[in-house]
Amino acid sequence: MTGSTPLRVGMVGYGFMGAAHSHAWRTAGRFFDLPMSPQLTAVAGRNEEAVRAAAATMGWSSVETDWRALVDRDDIDLVDICSPGDTHAEIAIAALEAGKHVLCEKPLANSVQQAESMAAAAADAAARGVYAMCGFAYRRTPALSLAKRMVSDGRLGEIRQVRAQYLQDWLSDADAPLTWRLDKDASGSGALGDIGAHSIDAAQFVTGQRISGVSALLETFVRKRPVGGDRVGLGGHGETGDDAVRGPVTVDDAAIFSARFDGGPIGVFEATRYALGRKNAMRLEVNGSRGSVAFDFEESNILRFYDGTDDADASGFRRIIVTEPEHPYVGHWWPTGHGLGYEHNFTHQVVDLLTDIGAGVQPTPSFAEAAGVQRVLAAVEASAADHSRWVPVTASGTRGDTRQTGEEQ
Repeated sequence: MTGSTPLRVGMVGYGFMGAAHSHAWRTAGRFFDLPMSPQLTAVAGRNEEAVRAAAATMGWSSVETDWRALVDRDDIDLVDICSPGDTHAEIAIAALEAGKHVLCEKPLANSVQQAESMAAAAADAAARGVYAMCGFAYRRTPALSLAKRMVSDGRLGEIRQVRAQYLQDWLSDADAPLTWRLDKDASGSGALGDIGAHSIDAAQFVTGQRISGVSALLETFVRKRPVGGDRVGLGGHGETGDDAVRGPVTVDDAAIFSARFDGGPIGVFEATRYALGRKNAMRLEVNGSRGSVAFDFEESNILRFYDGTDDADASGFRRIIVTEPEHPYVGHWWPTGHGLGYEHNFTHQVVDLLTDIGAGVQPTPSFAEAAGVQRVLAAVEASAADHSRWVPVTASGTRGDTRQTGEEQ
């Protein structure tokens, strides 16, 4: 039974991610036993009319038009950051210093320096019993959590190779408008940070190993787009003359890199928003000495497992339908065979966060762990800028442009 102690949540941002997080906060205590009861206390956004409409739709009790006012409120216990990446560091550090727990969308920031500052603030706060977590929600997909369990249990043996792809096609139209996701000042990078960060986190989460070096290639296919969408609201400026209605795309459209993990495995990663026909193909395959697992989020309730110890006459990938109560998270939902969706990962994220806060332990991924993902992103950019040079992932970042993206709001 969910505890009666309230956890009063304030959320910054109310777009795509804000809607997903709001659903999670509303839902978690209805299906899981939590140590405290989430309350949707306030949501912040710059446009008062829009944020009031969002609050009414998503179930928030009050609104603020300045995130600082939200952080300063005495009736807020946790700040949930669902705004673009260039805002993450300032909001998170202020909230932690004010004694609020923090959930921050991925990637953690727009630079290694910002991410490390956030991690330091989180470490200081944790010493006072105030906790921070980064929202890499895909690791809460039951099938990926099952893959993690199988690796940890030794079912794959020694890990040798990793293949990770994140394929989307929503930018393939060259006349799609120039939004904040294509503006480096706001987003930090394109496909690399927006979706590639998920692949990096998933690969490290499932294998239990960290990426230690990369060799990379980045490409921008469409370099100018019509000014529109939310780009104008970011203060963007189109060009003059024949290009008066178009502005520059300043981020990558696709990223490819090879990697080595600290335990010895090698990996290949691909992130693109130009793979026609692929809507949200977040894929991960891990090969070991005894077996392999393969996952594709477009079939999110399926995990494929190859047991290399099977007799040859019965060998092959088996299709595990991850809907049994023995599978991670699943027993709290529907009867066997009734699959879960994208939104459930965010509910699981809330459950894990509040369970850890209630137990007084550090939720995962911590800001320190998320800063590690940031270092990989920075190394990828540095490698691509230097003709695919091999770049180590160091504890204090790497040379090159280290700005990365934040996920929308």
